[in-house]
Amino acid sequence: MAKKTTTKTATAGLTPPAGARVKLLDAAMRVIRERGYGASSVDEICAAAGVTKGAFFHHFPSKEDLAVAAAAHFGAMADGIFATAPYRACPKAADRVLGYVAFRKAILRGELADFTCLLGTMVQETYDTHPAIRAACDRHMSEHAAMVATDIAAAMRENDIKADWTPESLAYHTQSVIQGAFIFAKAKHGTKIAEDCLDHLTAYLTTIFKSK
Repeated sequence: MAKKTTTKTATAGLTPPAGARVKLLDAAMRVIRERGYGASSVDEICAAAGVTKGAFFHHFPSKEDLAVAAAAHFGAMADGIFATAPYRACPKAADRVLGYVAFRKAILRGELADFTCLLGTMVQETYDTHPAIRAACDRHMSEHAAMVATDIAAAMRENDIKADWTPESLAYHTQSVIQGAFIFAKAKHGTKIAEDCLDHLTAYLTTIFKSK
């Protein structure tokens, strides 16, 4: 019995602490948004999370597996934020579309890594070298675009808009402007240009939905 007790005691300390996986995902979001995927090491992510490398490999076989999981973690976080955003209460769909862009502008606060998109950051760097990461980013970015497309489609019906473009294509256009705004915010190291880009997007959408 003594031998069994000793073995159990010796291995108990190797069990990853509760919450280590979430800490690693949160740390990965922050570190990768700050440094990029290639420049972010497992050691650095572990240090930011406050967990051991043993805990890392308990949850993730590789850095790529962590990145794929972080994409889903980021997507779920974004879903929660936008599902409860104030613009969701607008009764008219066109107001929700415009409110969405206004909300995106309102959250351009803090450090660049606090508001730029993890998915856009990763896919630019890994699209041709890490297919699993590219696919994960595509999935969650496209799901977000689909959310916007739902309101665009409703706004088109409400305003009896007939067009040769689809709600999906306009939703992807909004995301392209937003992702491009993030790139220029990084290039200029400030939010002003991103705010201007979203103002132009608002003006464009207003001509579509508010001209009737």
